[in-house]
Amino acid sequence: TDEIMQQEIRPLVAVDIIEQLHRQFAILSGGRGKDGAPIITFPEFAGFSEIPDEDFLNVVTYLTSIPSLEAASIGFIIIIDRRRDKWSAVKASLTRIAGAFPGNLQLIFVLRPSRFIQRAIADIGIKLYRDDFKMKVPIIMLNSVSDLHGYIDKCQLTRELGGTLEYGHSQWIHHRTAIENFAMTVKTTAQMLQTFGTDLAETELPNDVQCTEELLSAHTDHHSKLKDELKLAVKQGATLLTCIREPVTRSANSKLSPDELENVATVERLLAQLDETEKAFDQFWTKHHLKLEQCLQLRHFEHDFREVKLTLDNLMDAQAGFSDVGDSVTRVEHLLREQKQLEEKGQEPLEKAQTLALHGEQLIQNNHYAIDSIRPKCVELRRICDDFTNETKKKYDILGKSLELHKQLDKASQWCEAGIYLLASQAVDKCQSQEGAETALVEIEKFLTTAKEHQLSNPKEFYNQFDTILTPEIKANAQRILQKLEDVQEMFDKRQVSLKKLAAKQTRPVQPVAPHPESSPKRASPKTTRPAGVGGPLISVFRYSAVLFFLCMVMLNFFHQNEILHLISQYFFSSSHIINELIETERVYVEELQSIIEGYASEMDNPSLLHLIPSMLQNKKEILFGNLPEIYEFHNRIFLKELENCIENPELLARCFLKRKEDLQIYEKYCQNKPRSEALWRQCGDSIFFQECQRKLDHKLSLDAYLLKPVQRITKYQLLLKEMLKCSKNSEGTAELEEALATVLDIIKSANDSMHQIAITGYEGDVNELGKLLMQGSFNVWTDHKKGHNKVKDLARFKPMQRHLFLYTKMLLFCKKREENTDGHEKTASYSFKNSLKMSTVGITENVKGDNKKFEIWYNGREEVYIIQASSVELKNTWISEIRKVLTGQLEACR
Repeated sequence: TDEIMQQEIRPLVAVDIIEQLHRQFAILSGGRGKDGAPIITFPEFAGFSEIPDEDFLNVVTYLTSIPSLEAASIGFIIIIDRRRDKWSAVKASLTRIAGAFPGNLQLIFVLRPSRFIQRAIADIGIKLYRDDFKMKVPIIMLNSVSDLHGYIDKCQLTRELGGTLEYGHSQWIHHRTAIENFAMTVKTTAQMLQTFGTDLAETELPNDVQCTEELLSAHTDHHSKLKDELKLAVKQGATLLTCIREPVTRSANSKLSPDELENVATVERLLAQLDETEKAFDQFWTKHHLKLEQCLQLRHFEHDFREVKLTLDNLMDAQAGFSDVGDSVTRVEHLLREQKQLEEKGQEPLEKAQTLALHGEQLIQNNHYAIDSIRPKCVELRRICDDFTNETKKKYDILGKSLELHKQLDKASQWCEAGIYLLASQAVDKCQSQEGAETALVEIEKFLTTAKEHQLSNPKEFYNQFDTILTPEIKANAQRILQKLEDVQEMFDKRQVSLKKLAAKQTRPVQPVAPHPESSPKRASPKTTRPAGVGGPLISVFRYSAVLFFLCMVMLNFFHQNEILHLISQYFFSSSHIINELIETERVYVEELQSIIEGYASEMDNPSLLHLIPSMLQNKKEILFGNLPEIYEFHNRIFLKELENCIENPELLARCFLKRKEDLQIYEKYCQNKPRSEALWRQCGDSIFFQECQRKLDHKLSLDAYLLKPVQRITKYQLLLKEMLKCSKNSEGTAELEEALATVLDIIKSANDSMHQIAITGYEGDVNELGKLLMQGSFNVWTDHKKGHNKVKDLARFKPMQRHLFLYTKMLLFCKKREENTDGHEKTASYSFKNSLKMSTVGITENVKGDNKKFEIWYNGREEVYIIQASSVELKNTWISEIRKVLTGQLEACR
């Protein structure tokens, strides 16, 4: 961009003096002298002396500025044609040129007036006035164009001067204005790009989502418009280049003049500068666009962060206000339900916070420019989530302890009430006898055995256990119940002492009057009430252990050896295992290719080993190795890295093959060269050179085994893709995997077909002009010619010919397969050309009576019929389908 901006466009351009140029009193025809000096011609012009000095100076200045500096430095050759004029016109022309010619002059040729008197006057005048012209260059007076041809070659002169140089003044003016217009377009475009780039660089990033989206949209629209301007400029330059080269394009014998070649160079240079400008602009735009997109991502992230943060803060406030631990079992259970509701209410905000934090970490991993702003927010989100989770757990722990405390307090209170009821229900008259006293003692002792289950622990242990939840109210209640326990225990102790004394007396029983108890609690006896939760946890533990044991027993007895092997095979044939195998074998493959290139191909250029290379191998490295370096570069730089990206994303595997469909066509070229490579290896494979290279590489196998690796590799891809399809059956990526497998199979088929195609011999045309090779295969063929003799025709029906058919989009070739032994090695096939049919003139009959494996191809209105027998019905149907596609395509093209 800077280079274009710093260019100085000529101060004088064609459009400024277009009228003067059209008068054609001076022309730059494009001819050159023998030393390359540019020729400016002043044709015969009746009103030359009447041309204003300004117009003359503008035209001459413009013409001298067009040739390159190198050509202009040689000096200009002036040709003044005044054959039909007078000496006065010659004098005026020389005087004007001497006074106003701005360039470096080398020679001046003057075609003097043809009339005798004027010629004589010119001879005398040139001698008298030569010094007046103030020229330091020779002025050569010529009598005719023939004399001019002695100084300048005819091919450098226009037809008016007896030369052969093609020159059209209108076309010249058109080209000049077009070139200068294109140069101005390039400069204007560069200025627009620079202005836009400056605006982008100075743009401040917005602070909200809407403004960022609007700015991104505006910049993208402006970028698209500028790209359209660039495309128009490139198109303008390409069109101009075509116009300048038009004579050469139209006629192979035509050649561009030096000036026209300079025009071509100028346009090409401007196009190159335009291309460099576009690349630099695209580079800058890519960075700016990425920054805007990242800015938009950041604004979305910040907006979502504010919303989520507000929700989490409200959640934390609600949790902080949830400080009540409850004063009863009912209250604690109610608080637990409220805590559960709060926890469920917080699930969605917590999930959003975790998702947003994960999104922020992805932005950081993608090298976002605002990492320092994003990372603290991610940390803050995770901290709040952890705080809420930990606080919730702490609340549950506190409420759990509170529930346990209040249950124990309730149990202790119930035990006290049951004890008081028991003491009150024992009748005094029944306790006076030894038997009654013993019975009452048994009841008391039995009741006291439940004291451990219903009493609270000693105060110190109690306070240590529930210290975190002991509010003054709970503590006072607990003290009250503890005191009640002590009182009841003391009552039982006193009653036991009294009953034991009564039981020990052996006196006669007294019949006292039993007093009625003043009060007796009206409630059920504690004997009929089973304490809640007794044995519960223990039973639960035993049940859980039993279930685990039962499940273990089921597992041990259910899976047999075959089923375990099936589970193992499922792992080893899983998609992840297949991808790992593919990548590992790809790495080995790349290493092997590298060892071949560095250990064999590069060593063929090693001066110290040249004496070991057989003469038949000299300058044939490309034949032996084919395009193996190209295959290595593709796999090492591109394909291996793309496959390694599939470790974390197995669904991308199919896209790797689909994306690189065109690149994988390099295997077709390698397979085409393989027969030539094998033939060369058979001639020189046992040479000392290859043995030395193999020894250095420490290869167990010779080079020919490694040269087979590419053919084996492309076949390996189809096997691995088939295994992937088995693992991914009916999944989301099955369609892409099937398409990838079809792509690899098509490449293998194309490579196989091309290897057969290069073995065709005897065909005089170019098989590459027959279109794409669609199918090839061997068939039994009968011919039926209507014009032939009936006996010969009938005889031909019963004698099939073995023919190998090649189906192209434009032609069907009939060849005869021949197999030849090559120096004791395996047979190689070749195909001798026999006949051909243009696909645009053939017809097809799918069914032939008597054999469902036969079909007919007829030619010239069934004058020639070829009955073809396939080896199977499936093969026949495949060929018929492919031929139908070709014929249908031709019919649609005609329509």
